[in-house]
Amino acid sequence: MYLTNTETIPGKEITACYGLVTGNTVRAKHIGRDIAAGLKNIVGGELTGYTELLNESRQDAVERMKAEAAGLGANAVVNVRFATSSVAQGAAELFAYGTAVRVE
Repeated sequence: MYLTNTETIPGKEITACYGLVTGNTVRAKHIGRDIAAGLKNIVGGELTGYTELLNESRQDAVERMKAEAAGLGANAVVNVRFATSSVAQGAAELFAYGTAVRVE
């Protein structure tokens, strides 16, 4: 499955368009990460626990988007974008979306 944040894939021709596909996940912070983040706020540095959480969330959302695209018969998703939103106190959604297409 090809994924790109551009409208086309160089060297490929879009032969069919299947429309919008999405994937999302909602994740909550966990107490261990909160404690580590609190300590990092004192001394500074990257909040690796949150970085890992966001990477996992992004991967899950992309895999769900790809599965939806494959179910439609697509072999690529173009114009891929990501969005985040707060769902509840301590929980956030990561949302991936794009246009499912067939390329040759």
